Amino acid sequence: MCRGLASLPATCLERAKELKARFGCLFHKPDLSHKMDKLSRVTPEECMKWKESLDRLLASKHGLSAFRAFLVSEYSEENLSFYLACEDYRNTTSTAKLSVKAKKIYEEFIGSDAPREVNIDHETRAITRQNLDRPSLSCFEQAQSRIHTLMEKDCYPRFLRSATYSELAGPLSKVRQQDGDEKTRK
Repeated sequence: MCRGLASLPATCLERAKELKARFGCLFHKPDLSHKMDKLSRVTPEECMKWKESLDRLLASKHGLSAFRAFLVSEYSEENLSFYLACEDYRNTTSTAKLSVKAKKIYEEFIGSDAPREVNIDHETRAITRQNLDRPSLSCFEQAQSRIHTLMEKDCYPRFLRSATYSELAGPLSKVRQQDGDEKTRK
């Protein structure tokens, strides 16, 4: 250890280690080649269906995987994870598990110290917090809807313009894009 660090209090050193661990992922671009290899079996026709809507993309196993890989590469995967956690929560059949799952989702994605905090407004955050007092299948409905809208207006269009999507859709996307350009000119 260098002399400068040795003079710092132990709490500062522990905090520095914690921050390094938390932010270390920002310094390394994730290796997505293994995910892209699995996606190479996707047909261009299937990829073109993903362009119809975000819901169509999320309903496709390969589409979901490609979208997640894209979001991971952009360090913005928490919105999709939250959305999917809410879907899983809504499909919970055991009322005994609702409270535990709700608390876990809140702590991971919504709470003020959440490690994967999603971007929702203060009012939605407060309503969701109140809903946790009496967890029901709809307690995350408003927050999930806000995140869906955010993904639909921001992440999804960026995904469709990305190199990831272009590679998967292949020449078919270029042909359809040229057809659209020709129709626009007429």
